[in-house]
Amino acid sequence: MVGCKDFLDINDTPNNPKEVPAPTLLSTGLIGSAFANQNELNRFASTIMSVTTGVVNNPVSYDRYAIDGGNFGNQWNTELYGGALVNYKKLIDVSATAKSPAYAGVAKIMLAYTFALTTDTWGDIPYSEALLGDMEVTRPKLDTQKDIYLGNANLKIQSLFDLVKDGLADLDKESIISPGTEDMVYEGDLNKWKRAGNSLLLKLAMQISSVEPGRAKTEIDAAIAKNLFIAQNSQNLAVNYGTQIGSQSPLWVLTNLSSFKTDWLISTRFVNLLKSTNDPRLPLYVTKPAGDYVTVDNGFGGVFPPAKDRSTFNVYATGKAGEGPTRLLTYAQTCFNLAEAVIRLGVAGDAQALYTEGIKASMTDAAVAKTDMDKFFVDNAATVTLSGNNEHKIEQIITQKYIAQFSNGLEQWNDWRRTGYPVLAPHQNAGGIDGTRPVRAVYLSTEAQRNPNFPQGTAIPQSNVRVWWDIN
Repeated sequence: MVGCKDFLDINDTPNNPKEVPAPTLLSTGLIGSAFANQNELNRFASTIMSVTTGVVNNPVSYDRYAIDGGNFGNQWNTELYGGALVNYKKLIDVSATAKSPAYAGVAKIMLAYTFALTTDTWGDIPYSEALLGDMEVTRPKLDTQKDIYLGNANLKIQSLFDLVKDGLADLDKESIISPGTEDMVYEGDLNKWKRAGNSLLLKLAMQISSVEPGRAKTEIDAAIAKNLFIAQNSQNLAVNYGTQIGSQSPLWVLTNLSSFKTDWLISTRFVNLLKSTNDPRLPLYVTKPAGDYVTVDNGFGGVFPPAKDRSTFNVYATGKAGEGPTRLLTYAQTCFNLAEAVIRLGVAGDAQALYTEGIKASMTDAAVAKTDMDKFFVDNAATVTLSGNNEHKIEQIITQKYIAQFSNGLEQWNDWRRTGYPVLAPHQNAGGIDGTRPVRAVYLSTEAQRNPNFPQGTAIPQSNVRVWWDIN
């Protein structure tokens, strides 16, 4: 062994390469981010946001606000840190070696999106010391959410904003190879990735707009000056799937194939909200297998209707045969963000026009017929017209954004935490901490045991402790 320096290389095989190619890393990362957004974390967020109701298993606990350190282990370990995040980090490294910054640009935008999802869910998280692949950093420190969003030069922490901007800069560089069909979002259209990056900057800015309004306005003003946002539904940052078993969207599988498909159904509260305005999106959002909507109130403790009759996610959310997509950033969301920014921060723009366009974009994306859309606007003048003081206008915007983001429970939860809208009544039989709707996920017990940098014992923040940007 001493004389044979290549002794330990005998197990190398071309069928198990050390280096994973950029196309594989990109597709795996995109799927990971989509699963993180729409799998178990979505079951949790959609339930506590009164969109779905729990019947059995975890959704019943979520419905009654009960979560703990035993939840979301697969999401933390497999979908995020051991999945999407590490794939994007590796893709950035591979892109540098291959002199292909186009891949790095996409990876940095998606790395920022996925780290934002993670910190928005848990608060302070491993960030600057995560994903290093260094045996000396097996127990990474937790960076504060403030430092993750804003950066900290003294601690050498890059802000999420700068990470996105680095990605946008990479997309403008000459690249030997560029994404193609393995890009399940834009099929290699880098101009659309630039639009997505700027819409992500807008989303990040609105996330901190209550706690850091000055920084938020600066970021949004700079993005508006570029005028390169997602500007139509075909530019949505949405991960597409196949229709064959094994390639379908996570929400399709949860709704139609999984052993957990009867764990939940659509909430009566959400259906009633859309019924109150005869919203034409309702039949496209929600099924009615029994001829009408069969739903249950949140926290219900009685006998549930037969599984075959229950209303659940319809084609808008799942696709007709599992093709999805998972919508991560949309044109409607961008319009609503800009409308709120005009009112809340005083940035340039026409809030009413942006609000109107947001509703229309959502309805168009849901395949609402134009005649039905026009009727909705005629019949609901008070709903579609911003009125009253600024706070009331923001409530109108966020309520319509909540409807438009059906099936993206995490974004609905983010908006509710930072704005208080839409106004949601407490669930029946609420438990958890003080009977209050969760405002964060609880750190994994296994991570706290493994890594002493996590809060320990009574210092572990529970589900009623707000994250940094949540000062509502």
